[in-house]
Amino acid sequence: MRRHIQGLHSLQQDPEGDLNGFFLVRVDNAAYRWHREKPFLDLQFVILEPQSHDSRRFSARLYCTVRALWKLNWFLTDFGYDTELLNREQVDEKALLKLRGVVRTSHTALNGRSYQNLDAFAPASEWAAISDAPVGTPVGQGNADGL
Repeated sequence: MRRHIQGLHSLQQDPEGDLNGFFLVRVDNAAYRWHREKPFLDLQFVILEPQSHDSRRFSARLYCTVRALWKLNWFLTDFGYDTELLNREQVDEKALLKLRGVVRTSHTALNGRSYQNLDAFAPASEWAAISDAPVGTPVGQGNADGL
């Protein structure tokens, strides 16, 4: 079976480094990955805003453990996931595609591996308010979603 892997032919490292901050994104790919201890959703995002990062891609995980379900629910709710599926406690990978929202990301290196963290979420409709906030504005100040 052949698989397309975006960017495989490019040997260049990303000159902009790791992503930290607020971004308006679209879900480009989603896959549930089963793991005995920590099942997770593997998500690939495309950055829509700010323009300086337009079309850049990054991947991140949302864990599906009992302790992490609050964060998965927060993501699904803010990104406008189908409420009927959410009420039935179902995640459809195809229904996740093309959903848009705001994420706050940070970067972590652990045991020699690099990870992109999803720290917070907000509906796409709040992008204008979030992107206009002065740099250094404390998290949660003036925003009910905690961004």
